[in-house]
Amino acid sequence: MQKKSVWIRIGDFFFKYRNGVFPVIWCALFLSFRPAASGLHDWLAIGVVFLGLLIRAAVIGLAYIKRGGLNKRVYADDLVTEGLFTLCRNPLYVGNMVIYLGVFLMHGNPYVVGLGMIGCGAIYESIIAAEEYFLRQKFGSAYDAYCREVPRWLMRLDRLPNVMKGMRFNVRRVFLKDYSTMANAGLTLLFIDLLRHFQADDAAHFHRAALTHLSFIFSLLLLALCISLAKRKKLFGSI
Repeated sequence: MQKKSVWIRIGDFFFKYRNGVFPVIWCALFLSFRPAASGLHDWLAIGVVFLGLLIRAAVIGLAYIKRGGLNKRVYADDLVTEGLFTLCRNPLYVGNMVIYLGVFLMHGNPYVVGLGMIGCGAIYESIIAAEEYFLRQKFGSAYDAYCREVPRWLMRLDRLPNVMKGMRFNVRRVFLKDYSTMANAGLTLLFIDLLRHFQADDAAHFHRAALTHLSFIFSLLLLALCISLAKRKKLFGSI
C-alpha cells in the first residue's frame, strides 16, 4: 500500500473535522472584515447559493452516496459512477463551493470573497486527495478508468442529456438528506445580514432587524430539529 503523503493526512484531518472547521473559518472571516452595504449583490448572492443547493439536490436526487464516511473517516462501499457522478467526480463539492461563493458574495467584502474561496478550495483539494487515495486503494483499476473519463471538478454538461435518461429523481431523499445544508445556508445568509445591520451603527434599526432575523433563525433551527428527531424515530421510513 502506498504511504500517505502529508497532503493526504491533512485531507483526512479536514474530512473528520470539516463540520467544525468551516464554521470557524467563516466566522473568523466575517468578523475580521466589514461587510459591504446592502445592494444588488445580495440578490446575486442568494441566486448563487440557490444554484449551489440545486446542484446538490440534483446529485442526491439522482444517485446518492453516503456522506461523512464511516466513523468520520473516508469510506465507500461502492464506486458510484452514475447520476451527476458521470459529469464530475465531486459534484457535491462543486455544489458546496458554489454555495460558499454565494455566502461570501453576500458578505460583499473582496477580501472575504478571495480568502474564503481560496481557503475552502484548498481544504476541499486536500479532502479530495484523501478520498482519491482511499478509492484508488479499494477499487484499483476501476477507479483509475473512472478518473480518466470523468474530470475532478469540471462539470461535463454535454453528457447531461444521456445522464437523465432512465433515471428517477427522488425529491423525498433530497429533502431528508440535505435539509441541514439548506438550513445552514439560510442561517448563514441571515447571520451576515444581521452582522451588517450591527456594524451600521444604527441601534434602533439593528434592534428591529434583530427581531425579524432572530425569528427566522429560530424557525429554521426548530424545523431542522424536528426533521432530525423525526428521522431518528424513523417516522419517514426508509429513504
